[in-house]
Amino acid sequence: MNNTMPMIVSRTEWEIERQALLVREKAHTRAQDALAAARRRLPMVEIGKTYFFDSPRGKLGLVDLFEGRSQLLSCHFMFAPGQGAGCEGCSMSIDSLCHTAHLNARDVTVCAVSRAPLDELLVYRTRMGWSINWYSSFGSDFNPDFGATRDGEEKSLWSVFLRDGNRVFLTYNSRNRGDEMLGSPWSYLDLTPYGRQETWEDSPGGYPQSPPYEWWRRHDEYETGTPRSCCGSGS
Repeated sequence: MNNTMPMIVSRTEWEIERQALLVREKAHTRAQDALAAARRRLPMVEIGKTYFFDSPRGKLGLVDLFEGRSQLLSCHFMFAPGQGAGCEGCSMSIDSLCHTAHLNARDVTVCAVSRAPLDELLVYRTRMGWSINWYSSFGSDFNPDFGATRDGEEKSLWSVFLRDGNRVFLTYNSRNRGDEMLGSPWSYLDLTPYGRQETWEDSPGGYPQSPPYEWWRRHDEYETGTPRSCCGSGS
């Protein structure tokens, strides 16, 4: 037998080993939930500086990237001017992105921002077959101010923002291996200030919550129109 394969055992032995591992997996899940709860209690910092981004709709401010929702997940996609093609790792992250309708239903918008000029980004987006909103921060301080460009080099980073009217706050960021597990709706929601917004979660009082399962829909069955208010008590 190929010695690079797992050991062969009886079904009974396998069940014993599987149950032992399950204990560790459940502890890991509980630890992840506790981390997400702590993340929801992080303080936030107001973004007082004005930033503008190039988009197919023209110049946009940071508050416009929310598209009327209260929470924003921004992928600082590693794509410098003249780079020709986006970062392989960042591309894999966007390939793995869940259908954004599920995040939109929880008042979350997702976008990508890069330093390359908009026309370079849109050519690459077409090549990749993506529909994510991708904005250019070319000519602005957005990337260096948030640590996505250091000493002229692009860095992997996700930033999470919360909006209160026209005021924007940075609530969380994650870099390097911190984004390796992103892909499912839950993985992204666990980074946001309001979390999954389900009643079982340990969240500060007054945060929007509703029962699990009840808000879930097929991605083409969510209600469209005016985004849900961040001050509501459910979806």
